[in-house]
Amino acid sequence: MSTCDALVLREDADGIATLTLNRGPARNALSLGLMAALHRALDAIRDDRAVRVVVLRGAGPAFCAGHDLKEMRAASSTEAVEAVFAACSALMLAITRLPQPVIAEVHGIATAAGCQLVATCDLAVCAEEARFATPGVQIGLFCSTPMVALSRAVPRKAAMEMLLLGEPIDAAEALRIGLVNRVVPAPDLARSVHAMAARIAAKAPRVLAIGKAAFARQGGLGLEEAYADASAVMTRNMLMVEATEGIDAFLQKRPPRWDA
Repeated sequence: MSTCDALVLREDADGIATLTLNRGPARNALSLGLMAALHRALDAIRDDRAVRVVVLRGAGPAFCAGHDLKEMRAASSTEAVEAVFAACSALMLAITRLPQPVIAEVHGIATAAGCQLVATCDLAVCAEEARFATPGVQIGLFCSTPMVALSRAVPRKAAMEMLLLGEPIDAAEALRIGLVNRVVPAPDLARSVHAMAARIAAKAPRVLAIGKAAFARQGGLGLEEAYADASAVMTRNMLMVEATEGIDAFLQKRPPRWDA
């Protein structure tokens, strides 16, 4: 299956939906139009039982250069500026709340809200030449909304260094601080991401969904509350047909058979 929105391309194969930001000449800057198109694509995927994993990538020379600064400068009222950041926050929440895991496939630059996008995705794989930054402080605009995702993805001091200096970090440093999961040679990027996505797509989709939701939820809880919530989730999970099938398959030394 392949579909096309002018701003976001979608291609489906083998349980993997690949969404491509399609403003290559603008370094895939997150205009209101692009954010709306991506949000629509995610909404369409949410209840699509055929999709088990989402890959997010960018067309052209970069993954995403952040907000469209020309569009933002043209905003002539408080309400117009609020609309930009509200749309961005809603988009990030849509990724977090999507039942399917989302993998960022990063090349070129991922800056400001583009770095926020990487930090928000569940997993990220980047090319060796990729660069990441939250450079707002350089232009008098602290990256406050990117800070939310960044500070939840990397250690506090690493996040503050990126936010206060506003300088780019390379792929090796992004890996060291945990912003990305893997760094690969640029020619291997798409293949490496597809291999990771395929391995996840082979898992039981309902189990992936409850695990992703539980992971996000426990991060905002105290230790005792987190264990209570996680125990309740595991109890429900243990009583699901997926756990019965998975355990039986393990004991019988055969591959599990998941229902879609």
